[in-house]
Amino acid sequence: MTTTEISSVSLTGKDIHLAFGTNKVLRGVDIHVDAGKTTSVIGPSGSGKSTLLRVLNRLHEPQQGDILIDGRSVLKDNPDQLRQRIGMVFQHFNLFPHKTVAENIALGPRKLRGLSKDAAREVALKQLDTVGLREKADTRPGNLSGGQQQRVAIARALAMEPEIMFFDEATSALDPELVKGVLALMADLAAGGMSMIVVTHEMGFARSVSDKVLFMDHGQVVETGPPSALFDDPHTERLQQFLSQVL
Repeated sequence: MTTTEISSVSLTGKDIHLAFGTNKVLRGVDIHVDAGKTTSVIGPSGSGKSTLLRVLNRLHEPQQGDILIDGRSVLKDNPDQLRQRIGMVFQHFNLFPHKTVAENIALGPRKLRGLSKDAAREVALKQLDTVGLREKADTRPGNLSGGQQQRVAIARALAMEPEIMFFDEATSALDPELVKGVLALMADLAAGGMSMIVVTHEMGFARSVSDKVLFMDHGQVVETGPPSALFDDPHTERLQQFLSQVL
């Protein structure tokens, strides 16, 4: 894999609250990622992990709290400008089936960064090198495996030159044998100095790649700290119970 120059930032969510009607999904969540570091968010289904990512890039607006990049609040910024700084990779790849792999990746740089068609294709090819799929540039997504499609989705996010990457259960829709390649690519990005928040049920990744792990339950952060502390010495009964079920 070839690495590109990464300009990474710190990100902080302070006292984030969000409710849908009477359902309180996030209840005073604090999260901080240092520049160039990786924070993994773990917890049971329905604990608010994915919603937290969607609030941090303002797909949902927090009802209380603040979001800061490099210590500066971004809640008054244009949400589209904010999202250009954050690369988001979802569980489902969301690639356009009628466009080639390279066209899918070039779309953002053309539409949002204003690059010419040729310059955007160059960006796409460079990012396909990063994810090891340059030879698939002119293939349609439907002809790729799930793991390859997810790597294309990561290349598409990287083409926007994000300062931080969010991964929302990026491997959970993949067959088990395809998971390893995507996790290895994410580990490479982390090693290259990309700031990352990773919502994951892959405990091996959370333990080995993260600088910090956050355990959520019922919309709150129950425990947070270095992976060794959470996995080897969980303090709360709730985290002990969760780990006994997933490890």
